[in-house]
Amino acid sequence: MESLVSIYEHLISSYGSLGVFFLSFLAATILPFSSELILLTGIKTGVPQESALIAASLGNCLGCLLNYGIGFWFAEKTQAKLISSKVGLFAVKWMKDYGTWSLLGSWLPVIGDPLTIVGGLIKVPLWKFILIVFTLRILRYVAVAGVL
Repeated sequence: MESLVSIYEHLISSYGSLGVFFLSFLAATILPFSSELILLTGIKTGVPQESALIAASLGNCLGCLLNYGIGFWFAEKTQAKLISSKVGLFAVKWMKDYGTWSLLGSWLPVIGDPLTIVGGLIKVPLWKFILIVFTLRILRYVAVAGVL
């Protein structure tokens, strides 16, 4: 974890809000990055709180949109990959059981990102996906930034 933090610090120190945006985008994928830690590192390294909040929100929401697109456009390959992992299989089962409402868990660590992929896989209407996922991701960042 410490090595990731030093990578975050280096990229954010070098690129400011753009670094926060890029890392937050990557954190929305299945890469093992902590988007909350990225936001806090951005603020700690001197990115103004509002700028860090906006950059993290935009990056993470666009990353979720990429996940949706991967599930939507590459459904067959994506489903096979998802069901081969415990978390992915759980996300698929949860989405089958609860449908669109499963996206209420999309802000959660570990399961949230696979849920955004499954949202595309089962073709949740894009407007519902954006409304639920983006709202929850942004509110999570507001809560994290508000702690400071």
